Amino acid sequence: MPSLDAIIVIIGIIFILISLYTDIMGPALTFLVVIITYGFAGILSPSEILTGFANEQIMVIIMLLLLGDIIRRTAVIEFIFDRLFIGAKSYKGFMGRMMMIVAGFSAFLNNTPLVALMMPYVNNWCKKNNFSPSKFLMPLSFAAILGGCATLIGTSTNLIVNGLVIDWEKGDLPELHLFDFAYVGIPMIVIGFLYILFIGEKLLPKNKPLGQAYSGKEAQYVFEAQLRKGSHLIGLQLEESGLSSMEGVELIEIQRGDNKLHNHNKETILNEGDVLFFAGYSESIGDILDPKSGLTFSEVGAFHKKSHTEIVEVVVSQNSTLINKRVKEINFRARFDATLLAIHRNGEKLTGKISNLKIKAGDALLMLASADITKRTSPQEFYFISKVKDIKKFKFYKLFILLGGTAAAIILSALGFISLFMALAILLILSMALKLANPKDLSRSIDYNLAIIIALSLSLGIAMVKTGVADMISQTVTHLLEPLGGVGLLTGLYIITAILAAYITNKAAVAILFPIAITSATQMGLNPMPFILVVAFAAAANFMTPIGYQTNLMVYGPGRYSFNDFMKVGAPLTFLYMIVTVGILSYMYLL
Repeated sequence: MPSLDAIIVIIGIIFILISLYTDIMGPALTFLVVIITYGFAGILSPSEILTGFANEQIMVIIMLLLLGDIIRRTAVIEFIFDRLFIGAKSYKGFMGRMMMIVAGFSAFLNNTPLVALMMPYVNNWCKKNNFSPSKFLMPLSFAAILGGCATLIGTSTNLIVNGLVIDWEKGDLPELHLFDFAYVGIPMIVIGFLYILFIGEKLLPKNKPLGQAYSGKEAQYVFEAQLRKGSHLIGLQLEESGLSSMEGVELIEIQRGDNKLHNHNKETILNEGDVLFFAGYSESIGDILDPKSGLTFSEVGAFHKKSHTEIVEVVVSQNSTLINKRVKEINFRARFDATLLAIHRNGEKLTGKISNLKIKAGDALLMLASADITKRTSPQEFYFISKVKDIKKFKFYKLFILLGGTAAAIILSALGFISLFMALAILLILSMALKLANPKDLSRSIDYNLAIIIALSLSLGIAMVKTGVADMISQTVTHLLEPLGGVGLLTGLYIITAILAAYITNKAAVAILFPIAITSATQMGLNPMPFILVVAFAAAANFMTPIGYQTNLMVYGPGRYSFNDFMKVGAPLTFLYMIVTVGILSYMYLL
């Protein structure tokens, strides 16, 4: 019979799974509620709750994010992209270069800004060469994931696992090194490339781009406009106004006071103050913003008078503070010096006033913004689909020092001359000394939600081990899989971790499965290291759902993918990854 403490821990784990799957509250708040509950119940001491915040690996993750953002702002990566994509005209030519470049960079830099930088390139190239972006955006995300899995610093998931290894209470686990993941990661990059080039191409959908996919009342932006005071449209019938026959736009609803006119027709007369709801693509927004149109967007106001404004498209990040807030609660004008014009939510038909809609992760937003929009936002809020210039020009010697310093930090830490923590700390101080970044820029780049999740996931592991929950679950897993030996346990852990990571978050999956993997291996008398690595690979190599990995969510809306598209293309790749991972780890550790 489990103890009361064990029951409380199990209930907490179940709550985490349900909350993350149903999006009851954000991941950071979910972990915070559960861990504080454990503390209140006396399961965790204050020092055990806070132990994760003193973990070196969390600071490494934060510093890597900061370094990646500094490099992104310098235009170095854009310069490289410009040179490497010259002359790529064919599907396989562009795809091969794209995946090779992104995988190479993401092995050493945070993959989310890389994908954010590449998305405008993909969209522009597809437009010029008459290809559907949906053929490239999912492979773009997959390339970032494949590259990130190849090194310790390529993905935060691997660094979290290393943090858990270092903090393991028995202290008998060797620390992971930079290229411990390469034995599986590099072969899988090659296999993943071949899969996408020759099999994935046939499975990927050929969707029209977001904003150009107009079909009835689905799958495009929904936006609202109002008749201007004194508009020449007042008193005209819809047919006379031309609003019912605008190219690429459909008038789906008219709101007059508190009444909605769903059944409007060509003879409906327009009144002053009417709010008109349209469905259409982004290019049409400019026509409606034209002062000659007689229409205006709600809340636009003074933006019409600004000389430096532009329409930008963004995707809401998984860790954004906007999630689950109504549009009217956010105050886009004050926070971002922008006005929200329209929302697109993949696979859903949005109705009603935009101000009453709740923002969700993965929503595509169309905003009228000032030219310095990127200076007022952080990468944790949203990613830009349209290419917005956020580039500062720096002297060549500064860029040389930055790139050379980054390479030196990675090489010296890999050779053991200096810890990665110290190397990155020196590099960040050097970046500020060279005025490549300032403290304000760096503070905007920190993903505080991610830091909280990672820190508290370590506390969750402590609670599971301390109360015996890890042993209880491990005994069940061992009982079921022991007849299949070490290979069976590796396979079982991979499947369980992959499923949890696909439908909740990979951080939560790692936090829950890490202690189970170690105790299961110990109970079977096996080396725990391959089981630790299999949990890391299964959590990070997430191809099956758009919600399982940040970069998948980033391309979900712009590529107009369905959940089924990810399953159709990602499930076979996940199966291949499992076979290769289990096979290589079994051979390396003689299981």
